[in-house]
Amino acid sequence: MRTQVDAPPSLPEPRGEISGLVLETLAQPAHEAAYELPRHGDVLAGDDDFHLALYVLYELHYRSFEGVDDDWEWEPSLLRLRGELERRFEHALRDSLPPLDLDGDLPAQLKTLLDAAEGPSLSRFLEMRASADQFREVLVHKSAYQLKEADPHSFAIPRLSGRAKVALVEVQFDEYGGGRPERQHARLFANTMDALGLDSRYGAYLDATPGYTLASVNLMSMFGLQRRLRGAIVGHLALLEMDSTQPNRRYANGLRRLGFGRDATDVFDEHVEADAVHETLAAYDLAGALASDDPGVAADILFGARSMLLVDVVAATRTMHSFEAGVSSLCRPLAVAASR
Repeated sequence: MRTQVDAPPSLPEPRGEISGLVLETLAQPAHEAAYELPRHGDVLAGDDDFHLALYVLYELHYRSFEGVDDDWEWEPSLLRLRGELERRFEHALRDSLPPLDLDGDLPAQLKTLLDAAEGPSLSRFLEMRASADQFREVLVHKSAYQLKEADPHSFAIPRLSGRAKVALVEVQFDEYGGGRPERQHARLFANTMDALGLDSRYGAYLDATPGYTLASVNLMSMFGLQRRLRGAIVGHLALLEMDSTQPNRRYANGLRRLGFGRDATDVFDEHVEADAVHETLAAYDLAGALASDDPGVAADILFGARSMLLVDVVAATRTMHSFEAGVSSLCRPLAVAASR
């Protein structure tokens, strides 16, 4: 079993000019750096170079990287670069989403968004058809967030007040194990990776993780780290909790179908139980209460939810296309000595 305090991961390999610039900079002592932002591809399609660079910059606010000067976290020149990448990401999201009628009950609107969501069901594929190796690949994709589960949303706690703050803390308390370190959801996910023969160290698969997966994590970090987007991170979390119970039940069923036991399914079974409560709490006591108490952020609550659906559909579609074509969905195929 891993120790409670993991060593930070190593810096990843660059994937283009932007990530190369960021990684070369972080390998040096903190200093004022001058940048001319290179061109990049489609950020909503998961441009690898763009999203790796942004992910690495956000990681300075989480666990950082081995050998990176801690003073880089708040170096103004690096924050300016991050801010420009964020603006491009946010503008692309807003430009891609059509206008939405804001009238009506906000929890009901979130439910409508969820019901109308399109795209392939990766969870159903994992339940019914996926091989053990395909399941491993999905766990690698999910590990980019799950090994720090709840942390991006926790940035919002000091930015809320009243009913919404209490609801968020209640959700997060469960995510962090309800007072039991061994029951933290990130720890349980690591146990699942261990059970399937994967490397459960934080950041171990960053070089294998495609940009479209990093985009989904960057979305949470962008919303969570900016007070002006507090509504968006609440909307993101609300929809995440509302759409959790059924997929997690399917993940657990898929692992049982493949012959894995409780050490592999525990994290998903736990989410089925916890998120059945969180679904209502997040929709009404968190998102609904925030919209009622602070009507000015209602549009951003829906923006956060809609953005989550947008990037998740891209990720599920790209992953399923790879599986259907019989190729790896990762940047680097896994080298796992499968035991099953």
